[in-house]
Amino acid sequence: MHRLPLPLFLVLVLLLPAAAPLRLPHASAASPDICIVGAGISGASTAFFLTNYTTSLAGPQLRIFERRHGVGGRLGTVSIAGDRFEAGGSIIHPRNLHARRFADLLGLAASTGGDDDWLGIWDGKTFVFQTLRPPPPGSSWWRRKLHGLLNSLLLFRRYGMSLLKMDRFVQEMLQRFMLFYNALESRPVFSTVEEMLKWTGLYRLTRRTLEEELRDAGLNSQTIAELVTVITRINYGQSTRISGLAGAVSLAGAESGLWAVEGGNWQLPAGLLKTSNATLHLQEGIDSIADAGDHYVLTSNTGNEYSCMVTVVATPLDEVNITFSPPISIPPRKMQHTHATFIRGLLNHGYFGLNSASDIPDLIGTLELPDIPFSCISVLKRYSEDDMTYKMFSRAKLDDGLLDQIFSTRKETIRINWAAYPHYEAPEEFAPILLDGKQLYYVNTFESAASAIETGAVAAENVARLIISRLALQQRGVEPHAPHIKTVAEEVGSGRRHVDL
Repeated sequence: MHRLPLPLFLVLVLLLPAAAPLRLPHASAASPDICIVGAGISGASTAFFLTNYTTSLAGPQLRIFERRHGVGGRLGTVSIAGDRFEAGGSIIHPRNLHARRFADLLGLAASTGGDDDWLGIWDGKTFVFQTLRPPPPGSSWWRRKLHGLLNSLLLFRRYGMSLLKMDRFVQEMLQRFMLFYNALESRPVFSTVEEMLKWTGLYRLTRRTLEEELRDAGLNSQTIAELVTVITRINYGQSTRISGLAGAVSLAGAESGLWAVEGGNWQLPAGLLKTSNATLHLQEGIDSIADAGDHYVLTSNTGNEYSCMVTVVATPLDEVNITFSPPISIPPRKMQHTHATFIRGLLNHGYFGLNSASDIPDLIGTLELPDIPFSCISVLKRYSEDDMTYKMFSRAKLDDGLLDQIFSTRKETIRINWAAYPHYEAPEEFAPILLDGKQLYYVNTFESAASAIETGAVAAENVARLIISRLALQQRGVEPHAPHIKTVAEEVGSGRRHVDL
């Protein structure tokens, strides 16, 4: 995701309140383990909150299973010309308080970009709008301030009061999202995503499209078709037909003050797993999860079996082959693939109808038109005027023939295909957090509301609290109340399609 130079209000610096430890029921040394499938930000955050919200995990062992060779999930970096660049989730909002707390606890430094991106909006033939070229490096404070003011005036001249209305829409969403950071004693433990969203007042944003919400907020058609579309294509690879909450999160990703972890955001889950003292099983994916009565049996692709009194699925179930016995029922969900292409070389100015490569903006956003093959192109680093590293996002793989049209020279090309986030369609339907009414949990169902580093952490914190509260009831001999999990037959009868896994 990239920052756009919008004239938005200052963001207040908020402190995340320290959480008082909760008590996990004591378990004997022979107790089965607590197992988490997936070592991305959701799985690592779940492990962190379980160990930090309890007084002891001395009984069960905490195990994390990751089918890849390293941790991080959809957070990762690529190396070009000796430099490392974010390949997955690349930005963190200043009000993402869990991520900020994680970085502080782990001693990770934050890097921030400038506020002077040179944006061009391209319609496939010409740039319909551009901000000003950034001032030269080392320019004085007043020159940079004047540059920002002039850019704000350019944006206002084209989009008018819609900018302020868009900002108000985003700020209202952020204010409601901040309720997830309230003190634990004032914040319920939620058993469904719907409960989480209704408690914050965000649920209604999942029922309609972003375009519908913004029209009701008073934005004009040009702003939605151009500026908003550019942002949603960059941040979620989708149009303004995405659901309203995902769209609002996407727009928040265009604010100022965004940051990342120096050296790569993947260090957040890596550090959390280390502090959680979990046993990490790399290159060991889980093939099946079977209910054995008072525990689950997890069978891995290496043929090993593990007994788990609690199992947390912290990876999207949409494109993994895990067999559940008995089967579970979840709504069908398609993942939106983002193809990230990194190129060291030089863009072809002729492809963009310009006279020189120096006339090409640093960040090229595109409109929702069928003939445009990519969502965006941005300059990551300049080595010289004819040698740069670029990052491109697209919905499909960009073959060499097309890249040779877009670039005049290519020294190095790296392609990554991410199943990056859900394909958002309003009204959104959510899979259960509690998949079987017992101790099988699903963190990534929250992604159907919005997908980001912070939403993974927010969902993980709730799952950790839900696990602790249900185990406490179980220890006292009280059967935890489980929400009704409908069968496939019931869902078909009600006109809703579900998928058995």
